[in-house]
Amino acid sequence: MRRRDFLKKSAWLTGSFLLGGGWSGCRRPVSGFPHIIFIMADDMGYGDLSCLNPESRIPTPQMDRLAAEGVVFTDAHSGSSVCTPTRYGLLTGRYSWRTRLKKGVLNGYSRCLIETDRLTVASLLKKHGYHTACIGKWHLGLTEYSPERPNLTLDEFTRPLRPGPNELGFDYWFGIPASLDMAPYVYIRNGVVTAPPTGRIEASPYPAFYRRGPIAPDFRHEEVLPRLAEEAVQFIRRHQRSTPERPFFLYLALTAPHTPWVPLPAFRGRSRAGLYGDFVTQVDDVVGRLLRVLDEERLAGQTLVILTSDNGADERFIGDYNNGVSGPGANFGHEANYIYRGQKSDIWDGGHRIPFIARWPGVIRAGRQCSKLVCLTDLLATCAELVGAQLPENAGEDSFSFLPYLQGRKPSGPVREAVVHHSIDGSFALRRGRWKYIATPGSGGWSKGGDKWPAQLYDMKADLSERRNLYGDPAYQEIVEELKALLRRCQEQGFTRPR
Repeated sequence: MRRRDFLKKSAWLTGSFLLGGGWSGCRRPVSGFPHIIFIMADDMGYGDLSCLNPESRIPTPQMDRLAAEGVVFTDAHSGSSVCTPTRYGLLTGRYSWRTRLKKGVLNGYSRCLIETDRLTVASLLKKHGYHTACIGKWHLGLTEYSPERPNLTLDEFTRPLRPGPNELGFDYWFGIPASLDMAPYVYIRNGVVTAPPTGRIEASPYPAFYRRGPIAPDFRHEEVLPRLAEEAVQFIRRHQRSTPERPFFLYLALTAPHTPWVPLPAFRGRSRAGLYGDFVTQVDDVVGRLLRVLDEERLAGQTLVILTSDNGADERFIGDYNNGVSGPGANFGHEANYIYRGQKSDIWDGGHRIPFIARWPGVIRAGRQCSKLVCLTDLLATCAELVGAQLPENAGEDSFSFLPYLQGRKPSGPVREAVVHHSIDGSFALRRGRWKYIATPGSGGWSKGGDKWPAQLYDMKADLSERRNLYGDPAYQEIVEELKALLRRCQEQGFTRPR
């Protein structure tokens, strides 16, 4: 079934549900602002969702439901093709390459990348009455940064780890310091570890890959994803018991399907894409748990739910560590990044074009697609417009509101016309309209291949898979120079949102 036909059919079913009163009797926050749940999967590709990829070998009924009941953005991008810089941009509305992090990612011992005086999505919403929570993978560093002491010591994990999420606008925080494959392996609640990392664990080979290092006695890798899901459910239930008159913002940063691939036994064999695919089905189940608690608490009609990923899928091991073969068919015929070239880490679209689905009953028309260009840095400006706030000049420098696209109206403020892409090795690209300029000859990441030319130019309307490099064609030199100059201006002026 084609994606368009699937969405039409699902939208009809959703319409029937709405007419049947499935979301009636919702409790409305006194402020009139909606609750907001932002679910960010870790390394989940555009092609993993069956509602986005008709050939996906992974069943994703809960994410499909969300798409059928909301809007699918088909041209959404993370601020980077790896996780730390994307998370920085998401919360601050600013490209991470404007900070000290010019390439790569932080680790579990890194110090805080976000300055405590910088406006974040959480601090903005908190100022407007929201109860804010961060649950899951943080990966933005903990405690105040100093060039002389860029990393934490193990002893510091026995003391409060501040500043962190709580000092950046979150009333409540429960999660882990960085990726699930990065030591130290501890849970942290409101800046304090639930148990100190008194043990040690050896490295695990793929596919259950994690690095060796200190581990707390209450930490088991396979238990982390279900633990985060339960924490999220309980946060919503506690909120409704204590302060139902307030809106809440829940930033749920999942640890999967990033390595280690450790799906619970109940999910093994659910997909036709090996352990990786099975782990995606567990992510789908977490989404379903969130949707169910919203239904049970009668909150669905008053909640904006956004589902996305921090970057594209890491396709290096899907075949190698699932079925032991290489070459054609090694990935089970499953294209985790759909038709897009490259993967996590790359400057090509497979590295940063991401699933992005939003549901807001009564505001977002069900079963819709939106082809507008959006970036995860746009969440801050969107939330600002939602609560009627004006962003100061020193905040959200690269953030544009996509609220009009959710509401199905024409924007009245600045519109995103271009986006700057960034890869793991610090390579840059710029996309404007149908044209994409890449300031490097290769992927900028883990994928092999490249071109004889020093840079790349693609027509993203005619060549979505980025296979025909037009950089060396004299007919396109004016476009190349235009985009090159625009990229340089975006880099040098310190902002892209008009002031």
